[in-house]
Amino acid sequence: MSLDIIKLLPDSVANQIAAGEVIQRPASVVKELIENAIDAGATQIDLIVKDAGRTFITVIDNGCGMSETDARLCFERHATSKITCADDLFAIKTMGFRGEALASIAAVAQVELTTRRKEDEVGTKIRIEGSKVIEQLPKPASVGTNFTVKNLFFNVPARRNFLKSNEAELRHINEEFFRITIMNPEIGFTFVSNDKELFHLYPGTLKQRIVGLFGKDYDSKLLPVNQITESVTIDGFIVKPEFSKKTRGEQYFFVNRRFIKHAYLHHAVENAYKELIPQDCFPGYFLDIQIDPKEIDINIHPTKTEVNFIDVKLIYAIMHSAVRKAIGQNNLAPTFDFDVNPNMGIDFGEASRMDRPIIQPKVDFDPNFNPFKISPIRHQQQNWRIAYEDNNDTVATTRIDENVNDNQQFEEEQKSLFIQLQQSYIVTAVKSGILVVDQHLAHERILYEKYLKEMATEVNASQQELFPHHISLNINDASMLKEMKPELEKIGFRIEAMNNTTFIINGTPIDCKGSDAVSLIEKILEDYKTNNVGNQSDRKLNLAHSLASQMAVKAGQALSAMEMQDIIDRLFGCAVAEISPSGKKIFTIINADDIKTRLN
Repeated sequence: MSLDIIKLLPDSVANQIAAGEVIQRPASVVKELIENAIDAGATQIDLIVKDAGRTFITVIDNGCGMSETDARLCFERHATSKITCADDLFAIKTMGFRGEALASIAAVAQVELTTRRKEDEVGTKIRIEGSKVIEQLPKPASVGTNFTVKNLFFNVPARRNFLKSNEAELRHINEEFFRITIMNPEIGFTFVSNDKELFHLYPGTLKQRIVGLFGKDYDSKLLPVNQITESVTIDGFIVKPEFSKKTRGEQYFFVNRRFIKHAYLHHAVENAYKELIPQDCFPGYFLDIQIDPKEIDINIHPTKTEVNFIDVKLIYAIMHSAVRKAIGQNNLAPTFDFDVNPNMGIDFGEASRMDRPIIQPKVDFDPNFNPFKISPIRHQQQNWRIAYEDNNDTVATTRIDENVNDNQQFEEEQKSLFIQLQQSYIVTAVKSGILVVDQHLAHERILYEKYLKEMATEVNASQQELFPHHISLNINDASMLKEMKPELEKIGFRIEAMNNTTFIINGTPIDCKGSDAVSLIEKILEDYKTNNVGNQSDRKLNLAHSLASQMAVKAGQALSAMEMQDIIDRLFGCAVAEISPSGKKIFTIINADDIKTRLN
């Protein structure tokens, strides 16, 4: 007789499994607790964290508080005051509703809750560890709720080990704090980390809240957006095109004041900025979509940051129109007046005054000029350390004889050694056929290995900026820059912090001569976020790759014979000459047999 093998999980284990979906890191706890405080009607919410939330998170609010029974019941799974039947899922206007957050937090942390309603004389204190109630007793307390979470993942060490550095985890908390506070400007917030106050936000308007979070200069950068239709209302602000950045930092969508991510709607905004910002820059926006809850489904993801719209194409069209309208109303889009009077007296200089005689220009020309004649290029002989097997694409390391006595003969050979094809590929003849090299990928590989070597050996050649550049960042990007500063300085950057979010760039690497230092830093930060690197080793690789990609010669850039030879020499001196840092093939060889086949 076989035994039954299916069993019901204990509540503590089930809660830990649920916690794995809802509570991924300290920022997840912050999000759930602050959202509960907002749903409780609080007008002031204080957030206090230590060690980026690993050891201590406290959220204090002055909301409605809870009774003794509710305080105990709120830690049970699926215990909620927000919904009573399935139909309520399609009419949700609160931040939380499923009743999983507090049960999940209590399953993986040491939790202390103190709460009191206005009508109660005393409050209630409850202590829970790993879903087990340790203490419950009456306690004097202010109206509202004080929720403290200590030693997150104390009973799940594997999860704790997967947390990143304190700097990285604090950035996640900052981001959750921004997402919640932006669309709740009528509520006051404070944020204290390791006894240092990072934000003190007073109740006010949406614009005042954005300025409070991202800096005073945003007061002049924002354009209001307001589009009202029968089905949807879009309200908020966009950043003026001239203030677009190479980082994606300030991009926030909300649905009914809840933060969401939506690539399709993001494309609508980007398309509205088309031809108004550079191709490698990103628009900034803070937009709230007010829509009937029945028209959306927000219960498709545990963190509720993804939504489904019944008619997403309609929302796309309205979003695009709203942003274009905001830009147009502020005269940022170019306009053309085709009814201009030709006699308006515009003076284009002497050439525009037709009362002066026209003198035919004198043209001198050389009848013996030959446009195809190439003048000899005088330069020192360089070593070219490649030769190729007759029928193989493998690079050998045979060198051309360094003791060429006939310099004139060598220079004649150099004339035909390299050809640039479409100003993108370096072409030269080799023993086995024709070598074709992608000039951008080759130079990217050269610079990539160079920067890695400099970061390892602390070679820090730098060029001083004639006029130091100022760069202002949001708090998360500023934190990233501080974290990357040691590696940046090793490759030649000289960066000095003026305050928490403003820096001075005094020097850049030698290879960056002529580049925009501010744009360079912004692009490095964007690559850092896109690749989502964590440990120091990955950060070095990402930094070297980002900088090499930006500083390498581009496709379409004309090169001299010396420059082409220099790229080839240095490429085949690299540890990995065949593949670019992004994994693309750098060169190929068309052998003689291939050529013969094509010609037959």
